[in-house]
Amino acid sequence: MSFEIRKIVTYSEETRIEGFKATDKPVTMVGLAVVIKNPWAGRGFVDDLKPEIRANCSELGELMVERLVAAIGGADKIEAYGKAAVVGADGEIEHASAVIHTLRFGNHYREAVQAKSYLSFTNKRGGPGTSIQIPMMQKDDEGQRSHYITLEMQIEDAPRADEIVVVLGAADGGRLHPRIGNRYIDLEELAAEKANAQ
Repeated sequence: MSFEIRKIVTYSEETRIEGFKATDKPVTMVGLAVVIKNPWAGRGFVDDLKPEIRANCSELGELMVERLVAAIGGADKIEAYGKAAVVGADGEIEHASAVIHTLRFGNHYREAVQAKSYLSFTNKRGGPGTSIQIPMMQKDDEGQRSHYITLEMQIEDAPRADEIVVVLGAADGGRLHPRIGNRYIDLEELAAEKANAQ
């Protein structure tokens, strides 16, 4: 058994100028979205979501990672990653979560890019054309704020009421011209300030 897939959408954007300043290394972000029929919609309150998770999520994760990696030009190019899901009006947020918040789904991505960080995420309810935000972070170090970056996209006819849009995001770099440091620098500064105040 597999999720019923209505469409697969690939979105890509390349940023060359930020803050009125050009860069020598543009950053490309790619979103790979799969629109699936919600297997729990129309069934009332379903206590056990696990049968569909076990039957479908690994296959979906494998398909999406393969397509995403190809779209960005190889797993070795991915520095930041994330995921998102949007459930239609006839579903629950828990249905969106059931698809993306399982190791059966996410491990395909982590293993493909040999990541150490967890996959940042959003999950929400929305209708056709709703804005989809895919927050990303550095795949090996969640403390590197330079790679806190968000890809935003939409699909004009999805999700329908009985659908879920499942999305993976990838970036081959972080924000252009990052200059707010990272959490490790903050910890050092706060410790120094505390020591000087004593």
